[in-house]
Amino acid sequence: MHALSPRIAIVDDDAAVRDSTRLLLEVAGCCVETFASPCDFLARAANSNFDRLILDQHMPHLTGLELAKRLRATGNTMPIMLITGALTPDIVKRANEMHLEKVAEKPASATDLMRFVAP
Repeated sequence: MHALSPRIAIVDDDAAVRDSTRLLLEVAGCCVETFASPCDFLARAANSNFDRLILDQHMPHLTGLELAKRLRATGNTMPIMLITGALTPDIVKRANEMHLEKVAEKPASATDLMRFVAP
């Protein structure tokens, strides 16, 4: 991969979704790092310079929106895509209030993922 490959972080507690999303994005030329939980992300990568973040909403201990809120509170403006198996108007409203770039139903479509990571 060349130096301009987008750096993407994926935070999802579902290993199959994490791996399939990573594979799709790597085939598309992205540099991808995966995390099994928001706590794992915060412990290992909170200060990393990712270009984009793909977050699952429903995870133990901390939801995707709670992680996004923590990142925004520190001034992190990285584009975030939230994926959820239970898309509700409240989740969409909260995501919009935090200026998340995309909210999608889980599993996210290849089209939605590719549009999100495109430079």
